[in-house]
Amino acid sequence: MMSRADRTALSEWWWTVDRALLAALAALMVIGIILCLAASPAVAARLNISDPFHFVNRQVVFLLPAAVVMILTSFLTPRALRRVCVGVFLVFLVLLLATLVVGPEVKGARRWLTIASITIQPSEFIKPAFVVLAAWLFAESTKNPEMPARLMAFGLLASVLGPLVRQPDFGQSLLICLVWGALFFLAGLRWIWMFGLVGIGAGGGTLAYFTVSHVHKRIDRFLNPDSGDTYQIDMALNSFRNGGWFGTGPGEGTVKRMLPDGHTDFVFAVAGEEFGVILCLIILALFAFIILRALSRAMEEDDPFTRFAITGLSLLFGLQAAINMAVNVHIAPAKGMTLPFISYGGSSLISLAFGMGMLLALSRKRPGAKALAALSEPRSSRDNRGPGAAAAAGAAAAGAA
Repeated sequence: MMSRADRTALSEWWWTVDRALLAALAALMVIGIILCLAASPAVAARLNISDPFHFVNRQVVFLLPAAVVMILTSFLTPRALRRVCVGVFLVFLVLLLATLVVGPEVKGARRWLTIASITIQPSEFIKPAFVVLAAWLFAESTKNPEMPARLMAFGLLASVLGPLVRQPDFGQSLLICLVWGALFFLAGLRWIWMFGLVGIGAGGGTLAYFTVSHVHKRIDRFLNPDSGDTYQIDMALNSFRNGGWFGTGPGEGTVKRMLPDGHTDFVFAVAGEEFGVILCLIILALFAFIILRALSRAMEEDDPFTRFAITGLSLLFGLQAAINMAVNVHIAPAKGMTLPFISYGGSSLISLAFGMGMLLALSRKRPGAKALAALSEPRSSRDNRGPGAAAAAGAAAAGAA
């Protein structure tokens, strides 16, 4: 047992990190391995892979570095996180652009790169870095109104949306736009800007519907199932019906053998068949706990950057989970988006670990953080509070240092 008197980096991390949040994330990882064991043998057999646990073994191999990435990232300070995100964003922006040139075309999209026999999806890694950088710019816009931070935030959004739309990957584009818009709203979005952005989003969605064939087909099939092939959704719904409340039991599912992508996009349906609605509700509760706990921690923060970054990362995590589960139960059009920490996939797993590592780092308890945040406010705000408050903040910051 670590003592509070121990001043090592590991001890300080243990006593300041949100251990309940860490435990919930670890529980999702364990559930992910269990569901990979349940779903992947049927997929391996359908793909004529001799080893029935091929995907399970690979997922465990991905999980180990992901856990290391999450823990190491959670040790970083907010300033170090910003610097890391600048580097990660620039590297993966270059790789994202490279997918348009040298990336293989899979199902009509260029989203992946193969480097040294390792296939990566750059858009997965760029998302958490993008959110932190956007939070940084919006925080600066609240502290230094004369700085063109909001204009830079628009440029940041455009630099990511351009390649994503060209791939095309409208699901990731929608996810990024929703999180960016939420951060803009938190930073003090004017009503005229809100109506303008909603109009642009509606116009972009309408344009995609009429110009991109697969978007048109998926929305039509969602609104009118008789208009096209709905095999995947039909099998997913049959999985939930077959499982009922308590499931058929581990390895006893039958619908999963006919369910395409049962180990990735539709792993939630496999959970419903073999472990029942009970496990689905437990998974939903874990996601809700992580999001609500992170948002409650953000509300306690005085530093705008920390508050915006925690909010953005938790929304990114929660919206991705919500979209995946909504598709599985047919309350949203089909979209290839993984269920965080549960679906099979190396790029998704490691990028999510990076994002949640930053969430753990930002939500750590830091003595003197409120005082330092007060000193970082604009001079006008400190003057309005009076000299006594400013002196007290300075003394507290000096004591924390």
